[in-house]
Amino acid sequence: MAMECTRCGACCVAPDIAALDKPLGMRCPHLTADNLCSVYERRPDVCRAYQADDVCRLIDAPTLEERVGKYLALFELTEEARAIRQSGCSSMRKARHG
Repeated sequence: MAMECTRCGACCVAPDIAALDKPLGMRCPHLTADNLCSVYERRPDVCRAYQADDVCRLIDAPTLEERVGKYLALFELTEEARAIRQSGCSSMRKARHG
């Protein structure tokens, strides 16, 4: 079920985004400090197609960090994201094949 976007930024941090070579759990380089997209008019199709949904409700939390943690836990990706962060890998391709 679609819902209005709260502009929390979780969808720009938690999932990997192949079109941007952004790894799982890493902040998109285009996400500003106020959690808005700095390339909004030029964002990739995958970002344009994204619609806020029930997952947004399930991961509701006071902070972006907590939302991302809930997202990763919901999809059982916490350990994978932790390994990527610890490796310091800023490229999705390197994270998957490194």
